Amino acid sequence: MLQLILTTGCGTDKETVINVGREPDIYPDYSGVTIPENIAPLNFMIRENGKSFRVTASSANGFEVSLKSQDGIIRFREKSWKKLLSGNDVKNISFDIESEDKEGVRTKYNPVTLSVVNDPIDPWLCYRLLYPGYEAYFQIKIIQRSTESFRERSVAENHLLKTSCINCHTFHLNKPDKFLLHVRGSAGGTYFTDGTKVVRRDLKTPEMQYGAVYPAWHPNGRLVTFSSNSIVQSFHASREYNIEVTDLASSLVIYDLEKNEMSAVGENDSIKYMETFPEWSPDGGYLYYCRARQTGDTSDFREIKYNLVRKAFDQATHIFGIAEVVFDAESINKSVSFPRISPDGNYLVFTLHNNGNFSIWHKEADLHLLNISTGTAERMSLNSSETESYHGWSSNGRWLVFSSKRDDGLTARPYFAYFGSADDVGKPFVLPQKDPALYERTVKTFNKPEFVTGRIRTGPRDFERAAGKEAEKAGWAGAKQ
Repeated sequence: MLQLILTTGCGTDKETVINVGREPDIYPDYSGVTIPENIAPLNFMIRENGKSFRVTASSANGFEVSLKSQDGIIRFREKSWKKLLSGNDVKNISFDIESEDKEGVRTKYNPVTLSVVNDPIDPWLCYRLLYPGYEAYFQIKIIQRSTESFRERSVAENHLLKTSCINCHTFHLNKPDKFLLHVRGSAGGTYFTDGTKVVRRDLKTPEMQYGAVYPAWHPNGRLVTFSSNSIVQSFHASREYNIEVTDLASSLVIYDLEKNEMSAVGENDSIKYMETFPEWSPDGGYLYYCRARQTGDTSDFREIKYNLVRKAFDQATHIFGIAEVVFDAESINKSVSFPRISPDGNYLVFTLHNNGNFSIWHKEADLHLLNISTGTAERMSLNSSETESYHGWSSNGRWLVFSSKRDDGLTARPYFAYFGSADDVGKPFVLPQKDPALYERTVKTFNKPEFVTGRIRTGPRDFERAAGKEAEKAGWAGAKQ
């Protein structure tokens, strides 16, 4: 509702104030989001007309800060921002925004309000930064970025690794001192770090038809399960599926770090399956993964449907049980990818889409929440009309991070969402940037964001040195039935 107010100042001057009865258009959209107390300043741009802008930010703890801007870009000082969010009594903060035109007419907007919770977010985020296309892998970096400030540094850079493709950075329990990443090309191998040194290993043994691809750390930190895939990339003259990544064949293998030894995860079913995207339960007793019936090379990729499956795992003998279907996506003509289990073991988030297993090129891909005890799954409220994928949990289970293409349909950005419970999921917000115009300016995509509980000590030169050494060859131990 538009409201015009005339106020009298000193002398005979009159001031015109217009109340537009709506919130201002700001980017990123922080209206109604739920944020942690330790998040970096939520800088933003005001997308309204005006020659000057004023923002008054206030919190329930009584602290208030005012900022002025000529260009509509609002940047908070980190010290002031922390005062806004500090204090156990903080429940929300609000931004009161007004603009002024060249005639001196002021426009007031409804306040933008944010909820603040005391559940902290992990202090670091690690992601792959690259151009959004398979033809442009010449510049790839693995970046670690503080979620509490704007500090960032490179973990690995492919120009130091003979311009090889680097991917699949995966952490053991969100720890900075135990993770791995894959490198494909002349510097190829799986690179493991313990926080002080980096070791390059060749996990493909003569007994394996294909290499180790998608990994998952067992909670004990000694074992890593991989899918072993034969992958083909297809390019279609279709607006719906212009790029498709498809398995021709895949199976599961398990790697023992202490023995430097690979073995197969056996399958007792008489039906031939493709198996990919492993994920361990937090207690280490179950291996979850995605499974589809094996198809021929000439099969229509749109008919390939993956179900969510799990196998019991005996941690004393390293023997697997019989596979059981946890979520039957095929029965609803859908497909599952990227299962990720909450740290308490109660919930599992997966991506649901029309077909196949590589959902990052599927516009219809949405995140679904599975209650493991009841077996029921629902589409999450945090989804948009664009692709959601590559999700992960914070170490305390209160925050989800995921890649979303909601901004432009092409480039993925890391979004956070609060998870209070299955019925209390906060509106997502994008990783804050010092320059809020960065996402509009950059053409790179933020791929596979992962929470990390501390700063990673190894860096690009450590991986470069490891690449200069001959890869340690893994041995073969047989099959684990």
